[in-house]
Amino acid sequence: MSSLSRSRRVDTPDGPRSLPLPLTSLDFAGEGLVRPECVLANAAGDLFTADWRGGVVHRRADGHQVLYTGPGPDGMALRPNGIALRRDGSFLLAHLGEDDGGVFHLQRNGQVRPWLQQVDGVELPPTNFVVEDGAGRCWVTVSTRRRPRSLGYRRGCDDGFIVRVDARGATVVADGLGYTNEVAVHPGGQWLYANETFARRLSRFALRPDGSLGPREVVTEFGAGTFPDGLAFDEQGHAWVVSIVSNRLIRVAPDGRPTLWLEESDAAHLAWVEAAYEAGTMGRPHLDGTPGRVLRNISSIAFSGADLRTAVLGCLLGERLPTLRLPVAGVAPTHWHYA
Repeated sequence: MSSLSRSRRVDTPDGPRSLPLPLTSLDFAGEGLVRPECVLANAAGDLFTADWRGGVVHRRADGHQVLYTGPGPDGMALRPNGIALRRDGSFLLAHLGEDDGGVFHLQRNGQVRPWLQQVDGVELPPTNFVVEDGAGRCWVTVSTRRRPRSLGYRRGCDDGFIVRVDARGATVVADGLGYTNEVAVHPGGQWLYANETFARRLSRFALRPDGSLGPREVVTEFGAGTFPDGLAFDEQGHAWVVSIVSNRLIRVAPDGRPTLWLEESDAAHLAWVEAAYEAGTMGRPHLDGTPGRVLRNISSIAFSGADLRTAVLGCLLGERLPTLRLPVAGVAPTHWHYA
């Protein structure tokens, strides 16, 4: 199991600094957001966040905010977790309902329609994440089939899966995962990386030309207090991983070596969570009661700015988005030049 490298000095936009960076390095964007779990950025300077009022908040470069929302089928309340920006400016929403899931299509005029409800003839459980890659494929994750989902907050959780959606339809391409969270195609195109939150590992799968996946390979396993959620790559091929509960931002080298860049955690709270995790009793209170004063349970990362060197962090419990200047640029996502 990899241990986090903490005592380092690195070059940052503000000069050499010791890691982890101080919380005073942070700025903030947005206001009045409701569970902005997932964040996206584009070249125009826009930020888009999932919002539990049932849609997406669009924060323009000038700071103006708009909420795009609409009722789901039969008036159902959508609970967007992961979101994806489409070429026409519309969105895909991974619906993390209490008992139901699926992916929905949201237009900016509030029109909502189901986009993916079943895979291989089976209704999707509460659905975590959706992303489109450069080949036009969409990847969808379900963290667990257990009900309620909190029964998946266990080391032994092994029923998460990944769905590929392309011109041939939707199919499960990886199964038996430890609470599947965000996934991302490596910049080289040859791997699909996946965070397994409660297995506490970053894994990868060989991505074949036909969109099928090879066997799972473990890139790194995280230790106490780290529960990997969000995921993005920088131009040097390192993965940036965001941990819920401990509010950690970790850079993982291609060889799997993790370095801690940012953290706001409480030792007593982490000890309480770790005891419940080891005992197999971890539940919603352990996630929803994170005592961070600045970082409110960070869950997602997007690179933004003209130079792609500003990290923006999604946040489960906050109303705004922490931002941090980094010395390395992120890889532009597929939607970078979308409207």
